[in-house]
Amino acid sequence: MSPPARTARPRRAPRSRVALLASVLLAVSLPTVASAEDSPPSADADTPAGRVVLSTDFSGTSLPQGFKAVEGAWQVKDGRLYGSSANASQLSRITFGEHLNDFRIEVTARFESAVDAARWTAMGLDLPANGAVPWSIATMRTGTTAANGLEFAQRTPANAWNVTDTHAAPYAAGTGRDVKIAAEVHGTKAVWYFDGKEVTRTSKVARSADGVQGLLVNGASASYDDLKVTELPPQSYIRAAGAPLTVIAHRGASSAAPENTLASQEIARRGGADFVENDVQPSKDGVPYVLHDGTVDRTTDGSGAVRSLTSAQIDALDAGSWFAPHYKGARVPTLAAQLDDLRTRGGDLLLEIKGAHTKDEVATIVDTIRDHGMTGRVFVQSFEVDALRYTHELAPDLPLGLLRSTLDADPVALAKELHLAAYNPEDGALSKKPSVISDLHKAGVAVMVWTVDSADRWKALESAGVDGVITNRPTELNGWNSAFRQSRSVPPAKPAVRITSPAADAVLDRAQSPVPTVQSDNSSSVTLTLDGRSVPAGKPLELATLATGPHTLRAVASGEGGTAEDTMTFTLKATPTGLAHLIFTSGAKDSAVGSMTAMLGLKQYSVLATWAKVQSGKSLSKERAALIAEDARALATAH
Repeated sequence: MSPPARTARPRRAPRSRVALLASVLLAVSLPTVASAEDSPPSADADTPAGRVVLSTDFSGTSLPQGFKAVEGAWQVKDGRLYGSSANASQLSRITFGEHLNDFRIEVTARFESAVDAARWTAMGLDLPANGAVPWSIATMRTGTTAANGLEFAQRTPANAWNVTDTHAAPYAAGTGRDVKIAAEVHGTKAVWYFDGKEVTRTSKVARSADGVQGLLVNGASASYDDLKVTELPPQSYIRAAGAPLTVIAHRGASSAAPENTLASQEIARRGGADFVENDVQPSKDGVPYVLHDGTVDRTTDGSGAVRSLTSAQIDALDAGSWFAPHYKGARVPTLAAQLDDLRTRGGDLLLEIKGAHTKDEVATIVDTIRDHGMTGRVFVQSFEVDALRYTHELAPDLPLGLLRSTLDADPVALAKELHLAAYNPEDGALSKKPSVISDLHKAGVAVMVWTVDSADRWKALESAGVDGVITNRPTELNGWNSAFRQSRSVPPAKPAVRITSPAADAVLDRAQSPVPTVQSDNSSSVTLTLDGRSVPAGKPLELATLATGPHTLRAVASGEGGTAEDTMTFTLKATPTGLAHLIFTSGAKDSAVGSMTAMLGLKQYSVLATWAKVQSGKSLSKERAALIAEDARALATAH
């Protein structure tokens, strides 16, 4: 079997299509629609720079120009856009914006009321301007903390739901609460942001040739403010700092389903793969088929070289039974069938031109990609330099990747010569000279490595700066990405600490035994001091040893996220009850206690103060005598 070279995902070629030119020429200069010159992009760090297509705070009294209410009640009042849906079966929607391949939509949304916690509002990511099916949306339920509180979903041409991704939000949106929501879309890929934080990703946004943006509401009344749509530059195949590894499913999810079939493609898509990597080669009659080996012997119930069999013969082969009985009847897909599936159900293709091809054979592949409207979603790679040269000549807008079993003497120079968006070496070869990654990145070329199924190697490749990994285990890599990204991108939470007892500014006497109580979060240790001296939390403070006046408790919490502190001050006041406590706990003989108690009962505070001073070091300890005298003098002054 030839090297399992599988692909990567370089920079996307510039969008030089007629659609992009048309979108620019047709952009109108209205109060709610602005060009980059008219309205510079927001400097908000949460919003990437780009052409602002639409920005409105709904300060008028009617729907902004270009907004089309399709279903339900929509109106502008009090500086917000209001939309309502009478019941759970009504899908109220309003459309706006323009067709964009790469964009961010953001809005401040608030549920005013809802039939139940499962009702929702959504950002329309791709829907016809008239609101008809099919469309793709990013949904937020009122009960956002449910497992499906946030969703990416599709309304299919059959007017049915296909929910592709679900996730819980960190807190409930509920009703009456403003929530800043956003989605960034690059082709079929999108990221869900909830109050500025990334929550989930998808690679399964169904796209159309002319869909625009919109807002939807179901079984609820919702209002919106500060709506903005920004066109973004095409997503680079070079991984941004902190971004996850690009997940490339080797021959589909080939560890879970028969390779290079629509079944393995579907499992890869559901597992969150960014690209499906498959191989293409022609039949005897020139039809491009998705198959890795030069013969059909290993992965079908037939035999013979692919190029010696007609399309009718290949179509009759069973390509699933060899893998597992329940895949019996799976077929070897044509490239056309694979592209149709990706276009309608979502996903991008890393397509390896397998083996030597003539220019005419490459032209057939390119024409098939074009005829199916997939030039923006196919990345071509090959071990064959001539195949890449032909592809660039025929379709310079298709990104190219060169597969290698060993590193070239000068990968950067070769990348420039072949107009590569990615250089895709075998893992073992790259491990011998990982410095080539930085060299290629400086030249604007991504690095996609094949074929890696080990979590240890995923970690090493991520650390080395690799952009994408071709793997037989795309679902596992996607899960590893999520866990690894969370551990790296989410900083440890800063500790919080609060002294809850005694109450701040409390006035206490010596007869009381307050227990200091401290609450803390995200901390590994908490220290508590009283006037700078360590005291244990949860044990009564011994006020019989303190001087009258103010005293300060200070709690310091430490954790991975740093430190936090809280202080509170209480005042110790001399009272007859507190003075009695000093006397009874003084440890003096009964006769001395009786004398002091008599003076206290007669309110002879000055006499008591003098007596305590005289008895200091005799019938009373010096420390206790000083405190009794101090409190007695304070009471004498007060009276």
